[in-house]
Amino acid sequence: MTPHMKRWLTGVVAVPILFGIIAFGGEIIFSILIILASMMGMLEYNRISFGQGFLLERMETLIIALFILLTAFFGNLPLLLTGLIFSVMAVLIMNLLRVRKTGPDMTRAARVILGILYIPLLMAHFILIRNTASGVLWVFFILVLAFSGDIAAFYIGRRFGKRKLLPEVSPGKTVEGTMGLVTGSIAGCILFRFFFFPEMPVVHAVLLGLVGSIAGQLGDLCESALKREGGVKDSGTLLPGHGGILDRLDCLMFITPFVYHYQEYLM
Repeated sequence: MTPHMKRWLTGVVAVPILFGIIAFGGEIIFSILIILASMMGMLEYNRISFGQGFLLERMETLIIALFILLTAFFGNLPLLLTGLIFSVMAVLIMNLLRVRKTGPDMTRAARVILGILYIPLLMAHFILIRNTASGVLWVFFILVLAFSGDIAAFYIGRRFGKRKLLPEVSPGKTVEGTMGLVTGSIAGCILFRFFFFPEMPVVHAVLLGLVGSIAGQLGDLCESALKREGGVKDSGTLLPGHGGILDRLDCLMFITPFVYHYQEYLM
């Protein structure tokens, strides 16, 4: 089976399950899904950043990631930020306690802090936005924004792509594909707005699609840079044809915080 066929087959199986959980699972089931996905993403991050060693640091990332996600589940944005602040302090203190054994090496602490800022903090916004008014619709809006752009970028990039976007990080991405990504995301947002958010001014749908698609592309490139630095092609093998969980969450982790804060403070 070709990678393209594996990609579509995985989507055919996973998408209905995902949509069912979002639409009918309720806030608790959805939050459990996000927490599980985030923890699997942290395992992939640890493998890329730490390899097989650094057991204490790998345990720190997992414990703190779960703690941060739970602050979003049981609280709100202020509680999430409070948990994050004390988590960063805890990482630095734990690193200080290891100075006699390892020397004053801040690299380990930096990798732990990057991990908890990158995955649980950004993924927690899924929980936050699900708990808002019309939370189910907003989650679907984010998925439509991401996937409509992703599909458009894939086919337009394959058909017309010539100019490389950032070959040092992701050789397959092209300027033409990115233009397709932005166009597809804007079209998807406008269409979703027409059917489900008719009260939303069109300008908001366009801005969400425009900035959200660019944010998602940057999220994808950031994850690619992480994999390049770690010397791996995919973050994992969990999703046939797609790679690991981070390979699917990379753009969503940048889109979701943007959409959450946009709808909270600009609408």
